[in-house]
Amino acid sequence: MKINKIIIHCSATREGQDISIDEIRSWHKKKGWKDIGYHYVVALNGDVAKGRADNVIGAHTQGHNRNSLGICYVGGVKTDGKTPKDTRTTEQKSSLKRLIAELKSKHPGSVVYGHRDFAAKACPSFDATSEYR
Repeated sequence: MKINKIIIHCSATREGQDISIDEIRSWHKKKGWKDIGYHYVVALNGDVAKGRADNVIGAHTQGHNRNSLGICYVGGVKTDGKTPKDTRTTEQKSSLKRLIAELKSKHPGSVVYGHRDFAAKACPSFDATSEYR
């Protein structure tokens, strides 16, 4: 499987709300999916958890899963629970940058996008395409 896209997502959870990869996995399994849809999840403290293996097709961006890796950061919504907001912590920003650099090194020529580039959604609540160009 040739990876040519790295797609950034948010968990669409409230600013400061700490959730685990296991919680996201349970949400996705309740939808009937085999596993979590993402390949990586970045926690509030910057820890990176592994979701699906890189060689397993994700379930994160309809029509673009076959040749992409999905990264989700925890957050993306104001404390009201519905208004999109870039809630990335300093630690998340640092981890995202490092993870993306590693993945681009493993998959030369891959381009970073935000989920919103492929769907009518605010996700990941910031312009990932410009930021990680």
